[in-house]
Amino acid sequence: MITIIDYGLGNIRAFVNVYERLNIKTKVAHKAEDLKDATKIILPGVGAFDYAMSQLNASGMRNELEKQVLQNKIPVVGICVGMQMLAKSSNEGKLPGLGWIDGEVKLFDENLIPYKTRLPHMGWNTMTPVKENNLLEGFNGESRFYFLHSYYFVCNNQEDVITTTDYGITYASAVNKDNIYGIQFHPEKSHSNGIKLLNNFAKL
Repeated sequence: MITIIDYGLGNIRAFVNVYERLNIKTKVAHKAEDLKDATKIILPGVGAFDYAMSQLNASGMRNELEKQVLQNKIPVVGICVGMQMLAKSSNEGKLPGLGWIDGEVKLFDENLIPYKTRLPHMGWNTMTPVKENNLLEGFNGESRFYFLHSYYFVCNNQEDVITTTDYGITYASAVNKDNIYGIQFHPEKSHSNGIKLLNNFAKL
């Protein structure tokens, strides 16, 4: 059962629609009890880091989420701000992140971005796999996804980086440590490539 966490942020229905097309069962979690039968978990997110962390903390689901992920080793993927929440902190806000992956979230330096429109990084871009990973099966450096963000994830351990993307700098656009995954781009908005990636996640 793929469980999508609804804590007030993220396009929940878009994920449900993708998995319905794939004939894969999903459940939307509104409370801690809804997480107890999860076999995979999606943590979506949009907007500001502190607001997202506040919403998750206020949802009543955080303790059960951490139990499922850290103790029961249920695979989880954080998407966009959901990925950034996996870090220890973000210079967008003051609240601590989940700290599941050793890293910080930083603002792009606009001076390094050679485009007229600099921030947010919005639209289609490629992601380049830098190591083999089952989540990335069928993808290569020409695979395009939809991005919308002004902050990026900085891993303190490069072994946790599984894809990179170029936008003024080369940064980690997907990360993985054990059963914990994060992707900066939006698979639910990335058409066939996004469907393939979400299907890969379901197979982990």
